[in-house]
Amino acid sequence: MKLARVSAVVVAAAIAPAVLLSSPSFAAGGAAKSPAAVSTAKQGETTKVSDMSDDDLRVAVLTIMGKGGRAVKDAGNAAMNGTVADLRHFLEVGQFRAREEDDRVEALTIMGKGGRAVKDAGSQALDGTPADVRRFIEVGQFRAREEDDRVEALTIMAKGGKAVKAAGDKALKGTAADVRHFIEVGQYEARKLDEQKKPTAKKR
Repeated sequence: MKLARVSAVVVAAAIAPAVLLSSPSFAAGGAAKSPAAVSTAKQGETTKVSDMSDDDLRVAVLTIMGKGGRAVKDAGNAAMNGTVADLRHFLEVGQFRAREEDDRVEALTIMGKGGRAVKDAGSQALDGTPADVRRFIEVGQFRAREEDDRVEALTIMAKGGKAVKAAGDKALKGTAADVRHFIEVGQYEARKLDEQKKPTAKKR
């Protein structure tokens, strides 16, 4: 296979996941039910997996493996060590099933590092569809983290002095970034002010 041909296939394979992920079958949370199509270097053209050469199939699988998690890599490696039919099956079905597994692992990892709201949102997603899990990873975890941050800020304020309470109140009236800054930086700056304002014991 000529170098120019390999380059074209690499470009096509690199954007294949995005094309396939946007297909109705995957968006609904299931594996592809029709022959997968890979976008070619020429805009508007696609190539069915069933029409790809053995070399093209291997390049496409390797590209997807490079962007995937542990399950995608394992499934891709198994396909690479198998038959041409195994390569096609990975591109049409296997990569999506493996990605669902990787997403669940990622969601659990996020939940393990998050607060109550993150854990609740992750648990709800895991009880739903693969699309729900992906949505939690891309959007839901951040919205839930904002809720956890507000709870943490209120807890800090309850234990702090006047300056801490004022800084926390100002942060809560601002953006999510303001609340996060208060937790990571602002509370400590305000605590120093509270310490400075404490009356010192008079010497006898």
